[in-house]
Amino acid sequence: METTINSMVEVFKTNVHDPAEAKMFVGLLQKLITNSRVNFDLEDCDRILRIEGLDISTQLVTGILKDHGYQCQLLE
Repeated sequence: METTINSMVEVFKTNVHDPAEAKMFVGLLQKLITNSRVNFDLEDCDRILRIEGLDISTQLVTGILKDHGYQCQLLE
């Protein structure tokens, strides 16, 4: 019998528009949130940041983007 661990998904509205900046944030967040999947949808009007992982600190995510001058808000 296999045991599965359910990962969580958090979705954020951002104002990141530069693909190079998005790529930098993906790398940084993947280092800070172990075993996570991070991606941006810059084509979406809300410039969606989606993170899938086991232990996601929304305060950490919003804080990092805000520290770099971007808006970041958890979508509920």
